[in-house]
Amino acid sequence: MTDAAISQAPVRRSQPRGAFVARIFEAVCFTAATALLATLGGLLVSLFIGGWPAFKRFGPAFFTTSTWNPVTDVYGAAGPIVGTLVTAAIALLISLPIAGGVAFFLTELCPAKLRRPIGTAVELLAGIPSIVYGMWGLFVFAPLFSKYVQMPMMMAAKPGSLLEKLTVGVPNGSGILSASIILAIMILPFMAATLRELLQTVPAAVRESAYALGATTAEVVMSVTLPYVRGGAIGAVMLGLGRALGETMAVTFIIGNAHGMPGSLFDSGSTIASTIANEFTEATSPVHSSALIALGFVLFVITFVVLALARLMLRNAEQRR
Repeated sequence: MTDAAISQAPVRRSQPRGAFVARIFEAVCFTAATALLATLGGLLVSLFIGGWPAFKRFGPAFFTTSTWNPVTDVYGAAGPIVGTLVTAAIALLISLPIAGGVAFFLTELCPAKLRRPIGTAVELLAGIPSIVYGMWGLFVFAPLFSKYVQMPMMMAAKPGSLLEKLTVGVPNGSGILSASIILAIMILPFMAATLRELLQTVPAAVRESAYALGATTAEVVMSVTLPYVRGGAIGAVMLGLGRALGETMAVTFIIGNAHGMPGSLFDSGSTIASTIANEFTEATSPVHSSALIALGFVLFVITFVVLALARLMLRNAEQRR
């Protein structure tokens, strides 16, 4: 063979070491992602099929009425849906400023000796089981809340005033506001720990540059640190909201478990998760079981919508930058 033929012959390259392992790794990752999507889709379809008899029987009234009567097999999910949204929203309004304050304190203001103990305490609070929060709320928080908050506010409310409308109810320590406060205590350490980790990702040079220009701590936090982690912070908040929407045992202990539409902050109510937990073992009729499964489908959709809104907010935040 001539030198020209040798130069024109295709060059065979040997496969790099580990190429076979790389293909196996890619296949495993693809299988895991596909299995996750298949599981998610199967869960959604099974919930819809299980709840279809209730959707078909009651129609739009299932979402617009609050009558929940297992004796007559009449079910309306408006009460649990409103209770879920209201308690989660109030819990987020209460916990978000405190969680942000804790995260900023640990990152910017806390002495070095106290930073690790306080951070560890926050992480431990995030790991406490929800049923412990529920028992504490029922046996400790509810009596104190009734004595020092509900009773004084109800006595101070003038007849016909807005405060009277917001505080109507039985002053037993249970209700929408009590459940919201317990939820806020539950999601607060989770959000604070997540926000602290995000704030620690801000390069030290960015903070030092702002301080070198004469900025105060508040200006550094609001103008430099917070915009730097805006996307991750929105995600952390939405994850906390998602946990509040789906919380079961703690809410079941303290919300009062009344299926009607709540009329005030002190009124008893229910959430989707607490309704399912309370009644699923006692659901003997097919319509009752289907109504509970339909509630699970509604909760799934609400959580999905919340996460979708979080992704939309993140995308809009990235486009503004």
